[in-house]
Amino acid sequence: MTTPEAVTPDPGPDVAELTVGVLGGTGPQGKGLAYRLARSGQRIVLGSRSAERAEAAAAELGLGVRGADNATAARESDLVIVAVPWDGHGPTLESLRAELAGKIVVDCVNPLGFDKQGAYALRPEEGSAAQQAAALLPDSRVTAAFHHLSAVLLQDPEVEQIDTDVMVLGDDRAATDTVRALADRIPGMRGIYAGRLRNAHQVESLVANLISVNRRYKAHAGLRITDV
Repeated sequence: MTTPEAVTPDPGPDVAELTVGVLGGTGPQGKGLAYRLARSGQRIVLGSRSAERAEAAAAELGLGVRGADNATAARESDLVIVAVPWDGHGPTLESLRAELAGKIVVDCVNPLGFDKQGAYALRPEEGSAAQQAAALLPDSRVTAAFHHLSAVLLQDPEVEQIDTDVMVLGDDRAATDTVRALADRIPGMRGIYAGRLRNAHQVESLVANLISVNRRYKAHAGLRITDV
């Protein structure tokens, strides 16, 4: 009996000319993603509630990154990554509905709580952060991705590549293909389609497990999907 060959994901569309906005771009994960994508040659607009803070963070990153308030970053970008804190997720997206209309929105927010036992997953009323985004942004093409990345590794200029897979979820095939291709631009990463948006809760909540792994082993763990 022969073993079937693994299927190699197609490279997806060319995303090199897209301008990517990062909302919450002054936080650890948003800033780290902005740095990695800019380093790969992507045009980046860093967004924050404060334009001044965004401009200062952009100047620190260099690489042609621009800073702006969240509304301007959303308006001037082709694709927008949402990396805001969970407690500001809903209000931020609701306020940007017009600016995000028609755009691919990539939600990487993890609804988590913390107590003496460590991190644990929260269950939003809509099912997940990504589903909340889809409910608040009916005119946007909402996807979910970039949940399981170490902000420490993303921001470390000494780290040449980050060996991890990025699970991409969404109901719009062209949108998920675009996000997969964006993940592929970061050395060491692969974008892997992982299902429809209704399955985003499992992906978001897995971050609580990775936090436990990292604390126990003093690591910056990521994920690899085997046989693909």
